[in-house]
Formats: sequence, structure tokens, C-alpha cells
Amino acid sequence: MLRHASAQRCQICLAARPGELSIEVTDDGHGGGGRGQGYGIAGMHERAALLHGELVAGPLPGGGFKVAARLPLPALIS
Repeated sequence: MLRHASAQRCQICLAARPGELSIEVTDDGHGGGGRGQGYGIAGMHERAALLHGELVAGPLPGGGFKVAARLPLPALIS
């Protein structure tokens, strides 16, 4: 996040729910449009899909950037 967005603050939230792991990373930087060039966010989308999960990434309305993933736990265990 520091490398790409010049963020000063970053928050990471992890939550384990029955059958699901939720990961959310937000910052106060100036990230791109969500699908960006290169392999970073596109690669995260691909890896989440391989685990039958979901990933959402994009700028926040008030500034900053968020990446959130939900991954089913059985996919992580096998």
C-alpha cells in the first residue's frame, strides 16, 4: 500500500465466521480504479476465484482504497 498509494494509514480486519474467512484492508492513499494494470489486483481476483471466493477492490468515496475478500474455509483447508 505504501509503495503504490502513498498511504499514511492502513487498517486490516480479519474475521472467521462459520465456513468463511473475511479479510478487509483499507488505507488513506490514492489507489487506482480497482482492476489496475499489472498483476496485483487482477492476480488477487484470480486467486480468490480459484478458492471459490470473492474479492472486491476499489477507491473509497471519501478517499482511500479498500480490498475485501471472502473465502470459504473448506477451500482453504483442502
